[in-house]
Amino acid sequence: MTNRIDMHAHTLPPDYRASLVEHGYGTIAGLPLPEWSPEAAVDFMERYGIQTQVLSVSDPGVNYLDPADAREMARYCNTYVSGLFKQYPKRFGALAVLPLPDVTASVAEIEYALDELKLDGVVLLSAYDGIYLGDPRFEPVMAALARRNAYVFIHPASIPAQNKPDLQVPDFLYEFTFDTTRAATQLMFRGTMARYPSIRFQLAHAGGTVPFLSYRLGLASELGTLPPGVVPKLISSFLYDTALSPSPAAMGGVLKVTSLDNIVFGSDWPFSAAILTGSGDPQPELSETFDSPERTRLERVNALRELPGLASRLS
Repeated sequence: MTNRIDMHAHTLPPDYRASLVEHGYGTIAGLPLPEWSPEAAVDFMERYGIQTQVLSVSDPGVNYLDPADAREMARYCNTYVSGLFKQYPKRFGALAVLPLPDVTASVAEIEYALDELKLDGVVLLSAYDGIYLGDPRFEPVMAALARRNAYVFIHPASIPAQNKPDLQVPDFLYEFTFDTTRAATQLMFRGTMARYPSIRFQLAHAGGTVPFLSYRLGLASELGTLPPGVVPKLISSFLYDTALSPSPAAMGGVLKVTSLDNIVFGSDWPFSAAILTGSGDPQPELSETFDSPERTRLERVNALRELPGLASRLS
């Protein structure tokens, strides 16, 4: 497989990375802030048989800035990645970052990034200032995304230190998976997904703990919280990426709650650079669960189905 589509790949545009450092973000979720450039990304893709990376900004998004600066930084990042389409027409797609929790500015940025820049979708963090996706305060954002049948990648956010036990373990190893689960649960239980079925949600890292908890979450029907059968249907509608989760245990769990058509490849580069130092197959563990045609579907075909703009640029 030499033409993978990487649906979980990050960008740190120069001014954005400099701003993170200036504001004390030398590490993200316990990992050192990596270097990034389009040239380095292309080199990584060449070494690992990846044709295209769909770029997104990782945690903390632009939420660490005051509202005016967050709006400006979101616009800079989105404009920057759109420029890569022309410079590297077949190597990059991109998902827009929004200046949440500023809802009005985020709706305006959706209009600019998706309607004018023609980016491939949007990346949302699991929570902003402790407000999780699914909260009614974000309803105008969800409505704007639904009107565009948007593809939305949900990336976990770091939990503030005062809100979690001090276990001396990097957040990316476990806390990120829990926060993805919190966001997914809120989107289901607050009715967001039912109100806006045209939005396609991708969950990072094999859905966090959503597949493992699928039975327990489904007990909501027994308690009268949701109608019977709703939770399994919603869980099956998420897309799940393989970033840092290609093992048979993770993929087997995902396949128990959804179909192969809802799994996409993700590398988590450059944050995964420490473990992806060579070349060849970036996730050989996938072959313990999937045969070659199945891997082609999850590593390429599914992404092109979900991102028609990218498919058109690659044709």
